Amino acid sequence: MRTRTGWRRTLIGALAALTTTLGVTAALSEPAAAAGASPVAVTKYTHTSQAGDYIGQGATASYTPATAKITAGGTAEYVRFHVGTDSTWWDVELAAPQGEKLHPGVYRDAERAAFRTGRSPGLDVSGDGRGCNEVYGQFSVNQIETDATGAITVLDASYTQHCESAAAPALKGVVKYRAYPLSYGYTSDTGDYIGQGAAKSFTGATSTFSVRPWGDGVAYSVSGNREEWTADLTPPSGEQLQVGRTYQAERSSGDGVAGLDVYGEGRGCNQVAGQFTVTKLVRGADGAVQALAATFVQHCEGAAAALHGTIHYYA
Repeated sequence: MRTRTGWRRTLIGALAALTTTLGVTAALSEPAAAAGASPVAVTKYTHTSQAGDYIGQGATASYTPATAKITAGGTAEYVRFHVGTDSTWWDVELAAPQGEKLHPGVYRDAERAAFRTGRSPGLDVSGDGRGCNEVYGQFSVNQIETDATGAITVLDASYTQHCESAAAPALKGVVKYRAYPLSYGYTSDTGDYIGQGAAKSFTGATSTFSVRPWGDGVAYSVSGNREEWTADLTPPSGEQLQVGRTYQAERSSGDGVAGLDVYGEGRGCNQVAGQFTVTKLVRGADGAVQALAATFVQHCEGAAAALHGTIHYYA
């Protein structure tokens, strides 16, 4: 096994220079022409209601633009998300603390949005004529963007709401409006040196993500949850990454073999055997990768145990 002395310091510097800021404005509102399959912006609403929850009545719900009219309004100070059909409706209000704007992050100790006090964030989920007088909860913002007028154009958030009491049954939901997938997740088998047998996921609420050129491929990095990870994906010599192709890989690419190297937390492999599949890829006019979706399986030093991962960078 190899260790990476000074790796954390080097990566932090790279992230400071290269990380896409997931703030109130973003760089990929309109993806460039794709190499293969274009990413699709996601708009949907889902929730799960525990037994005894007054708002959701203990049921689950799921809506897309194919089944309901879904809109997002307001500003980064106060977002209003609405779902409506001929027979039902749901409203989700998310508010920043007074005098602030929502940005990617976790907002705890939320109060009813229109009546929030002091520095508390606001949350209010209602539907079909049912609403809370008092709200106890929290929400996470993974992505949020506005246009030049301040109106919401992109939203990706999740929430947990307790109605009238902090101990009341919960309503949990996910809100997406024209948002492109952005996340990283890994599962490490027992005995895998890199992931140490753990499983974790990273989203925009807690983490930042970046891509940069790596030879003829791409280096994808994530920082969050007290961890730093990088995945280097390169095609065989003389080739370009192709959507839909599964590559057999070693640590370094060569004739007929792709390169795969996933490392983090000071741990890396000297030898790699594995594979990765590029499921979506977007390049700009200059050929630089702007969006990427991929999966990988990496075996370190010939071990049977593997690190399994899924990459979504605006795709």
